[in-house]
Amino acid sequence: MSIATRTGDDGTTSLLYGQRVPKDHPQIEAVGAFDELNVALGAVKPQLGATAPRGAAVHELVTTVQRNLIALMGELACAEPDAARFEQSKFERITAVDVARLDEAVAGLEARGLKFDGWATPGANPVAAALEQARTVARRAERRLSALPARGKTVRPELRQFVNRLSDLLWLLAREAEQ
Repeated sequence: MSIATRTGDDGTTSLLYGQRVPKDHPQIEAVGAFDELNVALGAVKPQLGATAPRGAAVHELVTTVQRNLIALMGELACAEPDAARFEQSKFERITAVDVARLDEAVAGLEARGLKFDGWATPGANPVAAALEQARTVARRAERRLSALPARGKTVRPELRQFVNRLSDLLWLLAREAEQ
């Protein structure tokens, strides 16, 4: 089976259970933003070598977050009428445990006494720059997520909390990489 199905040639794409929507549909925009975030986080990982602060631990955390993003994208790609079907499925979902993991990571970084003053100027080193890039993509994805309820898509509080904490975490990780 080819990746080139040609079904999108008309400017539409499928949601999780097959419903066709325009490629600029708000849910597709949100899924796309989180897909970009997943890629941006993937670009951070190769740079987390021995020279990066806590490189292995950050690599593991980023990998876990990437798995969470895949679950989040699946949930966002589900049409509202199929929400009950998704809830009954075996697909993974973001939970309060995932949010707590990010809260713990944020608290751990803040406890290190990171120094920062106002807006950051990205680019101190490649790791910090990659983390900043991921943070800005996370904030865009968060804006796309926040727009969905006005368009009829239910967004669980855990999704909003997760993305907001992730953006904060990426900001702190960039500050740590700078120092």
